[in-house]
Amino acid sequence: MAKEFFCTATAPIVDTKAGKLHGYRLGTTYHFLGVQYANCKRWQQPTPVEPWEGVKEAMAYGYITYPASPDSPNGDLTVPHRFWPKSEDCLNLNIWSQSIDPAAKKPVMVWMHGGGFASGSAIEMIAYDGANLSEYGDVVVVSINHRLNILGFLDLSDYGEKYQNSGNCGMADLVAALQWIHDNIAAFGGDPDNVTIFGQSGGGGKVSTLMQIPAADGLFHKVIVESGLRSAADRLVDKSFSQNILSGLFRKTGTEDIEALANMPVETLLGYVDELKKEGVNTFGWGPVVNDWFVGHALLDGFTDHGKTIPMLLGSNIAEMGFGMPSDKHSMSQEQRVAFVHKSFPEADPAEVDRLIALYAKAWPNKNIIDAVYVDDAYRPSTIAYMDLRAQSGCAPTYNYVFAFEFPYLGGRAAWHCSEIPFVFHNTDKVAICNKPGVSERLEDQICSAWVSFARTGDPNNQFLPVRWPQWTTEAGATMVFDETCEVKVDFDRELAKCHQDLHYRPFIPKMNF
Repeated sequence: MAKEFFCTATAPIVDTKAGKLHGYRLGTTYHFLGVQYANCKRWQQPTPVEPWEGVKEAMAYGYITYPASPDSPNGDLTVPHRFWPKSEDCLNLNIWSQSIDPAAKKPVMVWMHGGGFASGSAIEMIAYDGANLSEYGDVVVVSINHRLNILGFLDLSDYGEKYQNSGNCGMADLVAALQWIHDNIAAFGGDPDNVTIFGQSGGGGKVSTLMQIPAADGLFHKVIVESGLRSAADRLVDKSFSQNILSGLFRKTGTEDIEALANMPVETLLGYVDELKKEGVNTFGWGPVVNDWFVGHALLDGFTDHGKTIPMLLGSNIAEMGFGMPSDKHSMSQEQRVAFVHKSFPEADPAEVDRLIALYAKAWPNKNIIDAVYVDDAYRPSTIAYMDLRAQSGCAPTYNYVFAFEFPYLGGRAAWHCSEIPFVFHNTDKVAICNKPGVSERLEDQICSAWVSFARTGDPNNQFLPVRWPQWTTEAGATMVFDETCEVKVDFDRELAKCHQDLHYRPFIPKMNF
């Protein structure tokens, strides 16, 4: 059924601190897209937008930043993507709202996209579209573009005052966006005193990083981290990382003049970075730099006093990196399944593999033991450690989830990295693989309503959840399992996570003690 489209020469128009913006309404949802929230110069801190005369159009997405890796449509069935023009002039955001009445004071949900600190954009995934979430939850949804990789996180603090915080430019962009939201979101029907920041993967890492940046204090009031604690735990960047890249750039360009690099065409600069990557230089590990501005990750340095006051919802998916599952897992005999799991850990002690199988069967009695191979050991251990630390530190309420839905794809695929996002945004209609009649609609309502309820009140419990979702405490680690039948499990997979982490240890993921 067609929705009413509304856009005249004089409406809808809103007043921001810097000037007027012209958007459109589709159905009940107002769209203001590609809104500039700050200016930037390469490797320098963002600066406020200059005021303008007249009315600026805000009806199309703005430029995205340059990603660390080339665009590729591979995997678009499971995670459908958009591909978009790129520019260094990428500090823009998108707004979806049900009202442009400044008195409406609706909860604001601000999305931080994934892709680590190197790639991605506010519109990279089709499921990032905020219209359905805004309409379903009666909330204001905002998504943000910002600088990434060498443009957002190259530490040049040894090269002058204006570059002192260059290693955190990408995070400074997010702080500038949150400041813009605080100053202007009322014009779009939002409540600047009820802002929830939420993000997935690298976006979740950005959320937990913002909790450790005093300049962001007061600009948000609740946080949601989806599969993001690995990003927060292992993205501390040693100064040598930037120095090695910079040394390579000096060699490639024949100059050690930072100003010359700052004025070099961006495509040329990124071409040199790509050459360094091909030569074996580490150009992958971008992330925030600890200094007086960013005080360090909570798992390593403890929570800030302000961070302790922020209610938090966080979790991960049952098989984050579970790609390549066998399509015949449900037709295998039990003996074949056991043999498959053992074959997947050829160097492990067989007794430990048997222990893994037993722990998986105990934690997930209704799941196929083949999936024991793909247990999330990238995010679940860090998430458990983080929640334990919050409980021990007397932090505001913390709620934990595991998304455990099995998708109807290639014989049954356990939930992988990014697969919860369409359910969060109420966008399963946009992602073919999410659709399972009689299940998807209910699960989508349960997940989306929990996120919205948490954004509204700091408590995810609501009428759509079949059971009450308790907080995580030192006495009981409660986890809401989102599946065809949702349930709460208490301290159910701690030993499983430890066992899988030990069997599948990867040096680039810090081993957690929890």
